[in-house]
Amino acid sequence: MRRWLVCLLGCLLGGLLVLPLQAAERVVSLAPSLSEIMLELGAEDRLVGVLDGGERPAALAGIPSVGRYGRVEMETLLSLSPDLVLLWPDSIGAGERRQLEQFGIPLLIVEPHRLEDLAEGVQRIADGIGLPARGRARAEAVRERLKALEERYRDAEPLSVFYQIWDQPLYTVGGNQIISDALETCGARNVFADLELPAPQVGIEAVLARDPDVIVVSEPRLAEAWKAWPQLSAVREEQVWAVPDRGLERPSLQMLAATERLCERLDAARIALDTAD
Repeated sequence: MRRWLVCLLGCLLGGLLVLPLQAAERVVSLAPSLSEIMLELGAEDRLVGVLDGGERPAALAGIPSVGRYGRVEMETLLSLSPDLVLLWPDSIGAGERRQLEQFGIPLLIVEPHRLEDLAEGVQRIADGIGLPARGRARAEAVRERLKALEERYRDAEPLSVFYQIWDQPLYTVGGNQIISDALETCGARNVFADLELPAPQVGIEAVLARDPDVIVVSEPRLAEAWKAWPQLSAVREEQVWAVPDRGLERPSLQMLAATERLCERLDAARIALDTAD
């Protein structure tokens, strides 16, 4: 639970860029989503180390580990002689970040709040490793795909959604979190969009008061417990279901495909709710 929340918090928060003078050839990635972006750029050969968090893509199986979320093996990282470190703000502690800065290792920090930020992040990483043209192509593809999604669901009937990421205690996503933007792209509204924390803790009373049309849970096992609250519209209309693609929680280019699947599932919920009315 703790590791999963740290991952989510770290992966879903704006940007600071400190690039080397020359294109980086030895890159350490301190987040799985950043490692995926390197794969999506066809630059996995530049990765000399990765921070683990969940199952690795097969293409990264042989790359040395430099630790897990919240705990970097600094000696291992330094032994790899990286000329660029890709970083989410919360993937390492403040002390470890200061160490990296003192060692003079260039850092590229990316924290997307919105889906459109993915294009900028990909471009910045591509620039840092000397592949600007490839980055522009990937970034433009992101923008075109996102534009198509927005146009498709622009006039969709609004749905209120509670997105549950954990149960004990009850955690959701705040309005500045990229999953909240994905819901908005699908023509839905995060019922806790007014909360600023990326993963705020809420009470069941607050969920009851906001009475969402749909409850989306991060894991299938979390859905069963909502049957204890039949007064909720989502429960009454059988609109409590697991997120169609856990890739929604990893903001790399694959998040667009995950958002498309989320939009399709929400559209099916609209049809079901309209039929029920």
